[in-house]
Amino acid sequence: MLTKDLAICIRATDFSETSQIVTFFTRANGKISAIARGSKRPRSKFDGPIEVFAQGEIVFADSNKEKLATLTEFQQQGFTNLINNTFTLNCCLFAVELINSMTDDYDPHLELFDSFLSFLQNANEHRVSSISTGRLSAEHQGMLSLLILFQLTLLKEVGLIPVFDACVNCKRMWHGHLGRVSTGWKPVPQATSNDVYFSSAANGFICKDCEHSFPDKIRLSSNAVDCLSNLKSIADADEKTLREIEKVLIRHFTELIGKPPKMAKHILIK
Repeated sequence: MLTKDLAICIRATDFSETSQIVTFFTRANGKISAIARGSKRPRSKFDGPIEVFAQGEIVFADSNKEKLATLTEFQQQGFTNLINNTFTLNCCLFAVELINSMTDDYDPHLELFDSFLSFLQNANEHRVSSISTGRLSAEHQGMLSLLILFQLTLLKEVGLIPVFDACVNCKRMWHGHLGRVSTGWKPVPQATSNDVYFSSAANGFICKDCEHSFPDKIRLSSNAVDCLSNLKSIADADEKTLREIEKVLIRHFTELIGKPPKMAKHILIK
């Protein structure tokens, strides 16, 4: 049976001199792997070899989900500007790696697909300048904020979004940054957002009264707490705050995946 879907290529490897095995993240069918026979031939029906980030409508035959599907049609369109800047390319490759690691075969996430496509489109249109003196340019800060927002969307869509509005352990909220203390709890005397930590094991914020129970906790700055509890502010965050949040997310994904993502080392430039 032939199936038609919208797809983005997230992995492509050689199968033979003329064919490839390609992994797509599709809108209605989730992640699928397919053999693209003859894709490397000069007059391929797929308009040439299929590359990562290629997107468009695909048609594939899939008689058994335990085996490779067979790609029959793909009028691929690329994001030509992604390769023009190393930092933008690395951010997009990191997003691809996370999509591949955090989703299962044939497990559709329509909103995640739309968000991923939008992320690539925004990255393709994002103008960046060169990096100097080890600091991020304003354009690179914008790209990093796009990546952070996509990572948080990914966590939300796979059901693993951390708790950013209260202490995961005691359910208490903070004055100033996270609203009023929740019903039944008294304010912490002289509490500040520096008393807020993030724990991957707890999957969210931890207060200073609970942090001793979570050895993996990371102390957060007030700006990082503000951004994570109000995601709209991430777009205007400064470089130091963006770096801090990204370090936390990389560490969190490392715990979720069970190993450091390969592209993570290319994101936080020293």
